[in-house]
Amino acid sequence: MQADEERILILAPRGRDGAVAQQVLARAGTRAETCLDVSGWLSCLSAGAAAALVTEEALEGDLDALFAWLDAQPAWSDFPFIVLATRQAGRRPARAAEVLARLGNVVLLERPVNAETLASAAASALRARRRQYQAREHLLERERAQEALRLANEDLERRVAERTREVEAAHETLAFALDAAGMASWDIDYVAGTARRSPRFDAVFGYAGTGPAWDRESFLLHVVEEDRAAVDDAFSSVREIGGLDLECRVRRVDGEVRWIAMRGKVKRDEADTPLRIAGILMDRTDQRLTEEALRQAQKMEAIGQLTGGVAHDFNNLLTVIVGGLDMMLRRPEQVDRVKRLAEAAMGAARRGEQLTQQLLAFSRRQMLRPQTLNPNRLLLDFKPLAERAAGGAVELAFDLDPALDPIRIDPAQFEAAVLNLIVNARDAMEGCEGHARIAVASRNVHLGTGAVADRGVAPGPYVAVSVSDTGSGIPPDKLQRVFEPFFTTKEVGKGTGLGLSQVYGFTRSAKGFAQIESEVGRGTTVTLYIPRSTDPAEEEPGAGPAGAIPLRRASEGETVLLVEDDEQVLAMAVESLEELHYRVVVARNAAEAMGHLKGVERIDILFSDVVMPGGMNGSQLAVEARRLRPGLKVLLTSGYVANLDEGQVIGQGELTVLNKPYRRDELARSLRLVLGAGER
Repeated sequence: MQADEERILILAPRGRDGAVAQQVLARAGTRAETCLDVSGWLSCLSAGAAAALVTEEALEGDLDALFAWLDAQPAWSDFPFIVLATRQAGRRPARAAEVLARLGNVVLLERPVNAETLASAAASALRARRRQYQAREHLLERERAQEALRLANEDLERRVAERTREVEAAHETLAFALDAAGMASWDIDYVAGTARRSPRFDAVFGYAGTGPAWDRESFLLHVVEEDRAAVDDAFSSVREIGGLDLECRVRRVDGEVRWIAMRGKVKRDEADTPLRIAGILMDRTDQRLTEEALRQAQKMEAIGQLTGGVAHDFNNLLTVIVGGLDMMLRRPEQVDRVKRLAEAAMGAARRGEQLTQQLLAFSRRQMLRPQTLNPNRLLLDFKPLAERAAGGAVELAFDLDPALDPIRIDPAQFEAAVLNLIVNARDAMEGCEGHARIAVASRNVHLGTGAVADRGVAPGPYVAVSVSDTGSGIPPDKLQRVFEPFFTTKEVGKGTGLGLSQVYGFTRSAKGFAQIESEVGRGTTVTLYIPRSTDPAEEEPGAGPAGAIPLRRASEGETVLLVEDDEQVLAMAVESLEELHYRVVVARNAAEAMGHLKGVERIDILFSDVVMPGGMNGSQLAVEARRLRPGLKVLLTSGYVANLDEGQVIGQGELTVLNKPYRRDELARSLRLVLGAGER
């Protein structure tokens, strides 16, 4: 492979996109060269390259020469393009869509693009191109092998033909048996580079006769987008783990979505070199529908428990709040009494806030501020608090693997989950005879397909953090229900039943899972499995608390653009901001806010709710606001994230989030933190 075949050619004639992209790729260790115009770019492509990075506007001219070069590619080549596109409000123009389609192998990145995404896309393109180079070599090897076979003597051909007929007869017998069982067979020969499958294989995907020449890419095209990454990972680890075991959804040629199961095992020679893999494929849609009906029935039962539990706990809290306010209204002149009742109401409201956060954690709708870090550091910093929670009568031991891998989590949620487990462990040992001991351990593990079956996570490397106790244990009939909301093994009044469900929600948000093991009279172990992060651990686990910033009012003339659709919350926020001496510009939705931003009036900071009606949420509004007014300060607020995939992880990077409900002092400190007034 020549040196030029490892470079990425950049065509970005406008602005500094080309120079910035080259710097980003250079820092990632990728060789990149910038071309000034299409003509020079084509010359460099002809000389050799691994991939091309091009801005969408650079593709607006005459591209006949480029298309001719693409059409002249050899059969093994599918040249990758990374196109930096401008975000589109609707569909792309027909011309732009046609150009992207003609390019073929395109990764489309909408600007603005962060450095990690660009570097990752470039690395993926390089890997794909290297596989094409390997395919080229395999093609040459295959041609040489075919030439050698052509020169073989007639006797060898006869014996090969006889053996082939025997194998075909065996395949026919096997295919008949598998077809009777509703299964399709498949076989890939790594040595010869050939593949075989039974007719039912194509029928599962909706083909009336023989389907396409299957390979990894064509198979993945049938897999629904949500399952594609997990299936690709499973294929990538086949040779390493010695087999394939996956279930996914595929879209048939008629558009119908079906569930399939695919199993396979690798055969190796004496030197442990993979020779071939063979297995079966079956349609599991009917079975999945039956299982889903059962899960739906169980879910409705859980919803009934959840509704009753929430109503009970919130009615208790509202009794304190409503009763206190009623008595304050009746005798407002009794200052001491009003203060005492207000403090009680505030305490009840704070307990309601905590209950809401537990519900959001269980449903995976809480605000997350994930960081890549070593959990050992969090656990060691957290140890004094854990010891106080465990109590002096309990031995608290830490057994942490010094070579622990980093993970990507929200530090506060992680600490809350571990603290919850320690408190549960302490309560489980009350009244038990013998030495009370809680052990917190961490270790690296590799989970195969069997270990993560039915857990909705991918196999691979994980970090396991466990909390064990020597308590009374949990009976088997209750063990299967401990993660349900409002289910508790504690006495009435000693727990809400949301602790373990919060732990469950946290691990699911971190793309992991929780597992509990218990034996009556011997104790309980709860283990959190979090996927290993490929990113390096950050220096510090989170920023300092907002409370570390002294409370200060606004400087003269400082203006807040307040965006809030709830009238009562809006009124409260306006009063709080004006009390802090800010000038307030009010908008009830993103459209009104954009009108103010396009004007000329002074706006120092945008303070917006995240979840709003009208199609544009707070995060999207922040992006548009900074486009109109570069450098504008932004503070978001929310207590609920409506869309898990798009909105769960916010409040990272330059966007700061103030959780609802908030008090005036919390609002003041958050505003000063974002405005950077230098009070630290």
